[in-house]
Amino acid sequence: MCNQLKYLIFFSLIVNALADIEMEEKLTPFRAEIQSCRGCALNRLPEIKSFIYDDLPKYADVTFKPIPGANPDLVLFNSEDTEIKRIDLKPLNKKQCNDLLASYGYKIKETIDEFSGQKHEL
Repeated sequence: MCNQLKYLIFFSLIVNALADIEMEEKLTPFRAEIQSCRGCALNRLPEIKSFIYDDLPKYADVTFKPIPGANPDLVLFNSEDTEIKRIDLKPLNKKQCNDLLASYGYKIKETIDEFSGQKHEL
């Protein structure tokens, strides 16, 4: 009886741990997308426009999705391609947008110099 109780408790702990891992995976950003119009609203937000057109192409796993009339938002998706978070970029400047991506673990792509073999940020 005592051994059965121990196994039951042990089994319950494993099931709970696996459920926590699965839930964490559903909330962990897998890819990011900037959704915004191409011009109208961006023309009034030069810092955001500069971030989207100058800095964003340098990031891996972050894409730009133009949507006519859309507010500039950072949209985070999990590995199942389900939206898990949407962040308004309008109040941010260019540096804050880059810092925001960095806070979620997104890094600027690196290139390797053919001659020296050293890594350089794009």
